[in-house]
Amino acid sequence: MQSRFSVILFVAETEGTIESLTRKESGMSHRDRDGHTACSQNAQDLRTVFCWLLESAEFGSIRFRRESGWSPEAMCVAALLWCWSDEKFLKWRFQSALKIVNQVWRQGVPRRLSRQAFMKMLRRWTGPLVIVLAAALRTRMETALHARFCIAGYVVFGGDGSRLELARTLSNEARFSPAKSRRKRKSKSRRGRTRRTAAARKRRARHKKADSPQLWLTTLWHAGTGLPWDWRTGPSDSSERQHLLEMIDGLPPNALITADAGFVGYEFWSELLTNGRQFLIRVGGNVRLLKKLGVFRESAGTVFLWPKDAMKAAQPPLVLRLIVVQGGRHPMYLVTSILDKKRLSDQDLAGIYALRWGLELYYRHFKQTFERRKLRSHKADNAECEAHWSMIALWAMLLYAEHYFHRRHVPPKRMSVAAVLRAYRIPMREYKSDPDPGESLWQLLAIAKTDGYKRKNKASRGFPKKKYDPAPAAPDLRNATRSEVLRAKKIASKLKGLPA
Repeated sequence: MQSRFSVILFVAETEGTIESLTRKESGMSHRDRDGHTACSQNAQDLRTVFCWLLESAEFGSIRFRRESGWSPEAMCVAALLWCWSDEKFLKWRFQSALKIVNQVWRQGVPRRLSRQAFMKMLRRWTGPLVIVLAAALRTRMETALHARFCIAGYVVFGGDGSRLELARTLSNEARFSPAKSRRKRKSKSRRGRTRRTAAARKRRARHKKADSPQLWLTTLWHAGTGLPWDWRTGPSDSSERQHLLEMIDGLPPNALITADAGFVGYEFWSELLTNGRQFLIRVGGNVRLLKKLGVFRESAGTVFLWPKDAMKAAQPPLVLRLIVVQGGRHPMYLVTSILDKKRLSDQDLAGIYALRWGLELYYRHFKQTFERRKLRSHKADNAECEAHWSMIALWAMLLYAEHYFHRRHVPPKRMSVAAVLRAYRIPMREYKSDPDPGESLWQLLAIAKTDGYKRKNKASRGFPKKKYDPAPAAPDLRNATRSEVLRAKKIASKLKGLPA
């Protein structure tokens, strides 16, 4: 299998003909090793992509029942094709994926399969398959895009959460609605019910919309490549901070996490520092900081986070560094655990935080361009499978496109996600035939770039519905009191000094 992967990749990257590959592998002009008629060039191009993505995947620990007819590699290919399809309904996506996988990856694919059997198999094995496939994609990111893997010596990650809409079914409501809506309510008799006013009906409609089932998705996004690294899902009232803490162990040792003002708190930051990870978080009026605590050599920007609960529990204060950056309209206040300005200056940290906006753009690509704003599954288990495979499908698609651009020295900012989707979906529609001139997968990827047109600045336009949010408040910064200084020195003496 490894030798076949290497031959396929060599032919694809030199943009040779797939017909020459078939001759090299089988020694026959019209048949492959399995004795089947040779696949079309579109099918071979798609197979080349899957071989590159799965080359470092280790499926040795995954064993399917022999009666199923599936292999782990074929199951991953079928699930990716199922998510790549542009069909409107899940049933049609499955039918399209099953036809293509029989041409692209013939080994380990059952001859006959129903959609119910496919979803049952996918529900059972989504967890192990996604873990193995995600590890393979991370390895590809580190090797194929090594030049952009680190930024200023750190592997920078952005963290944020978003909600995906779900179908309003009993199964989805029971798992993904807010906790207060998942509680069982006693049915009330209609006798004696007063007539609702118009305002009460509107208020009830707003609450009903807020209680609709939504899947919460928290993503750790790699800033260097602009691709996801890990994610967690849960009900619509899930804690994104708890989700991020669950993903810490899978980060590299020199990881730096940057996030917005929703990721604050003494316990959260302490957990990050305990695990050896650094952070850069935006703060506002919801954070209270101290200075002149007298237990650490302070310089300009040195602050301490020491809430009353931690103070009473005799927990040490967190030594941090406050940075003020002038934003577009209002100043931004950033707090970081990197205290040495020689390691990262204020300008470096401001530039790193500016990269976090790429995660917002990635969510827009995922929900709008990739059309995953609303998942179509009616069962909660299927909705979770759809979310996981949709995330890894877009990740795999863009990873290979970035690798293709990197080898041709094209900046990643020029990549158009919509054009990349089109580059994959045209060969999927015409998987039985050879591509028309200029419509092969490689030719379509080569032109999957944004245009060079310079847009005008629209910031000054006063749209009727344009939001003018108030400026975020500065963090509450004050000098430590005498009692706080004495208590901090007492704790420092027990701990033999605070860590720098």
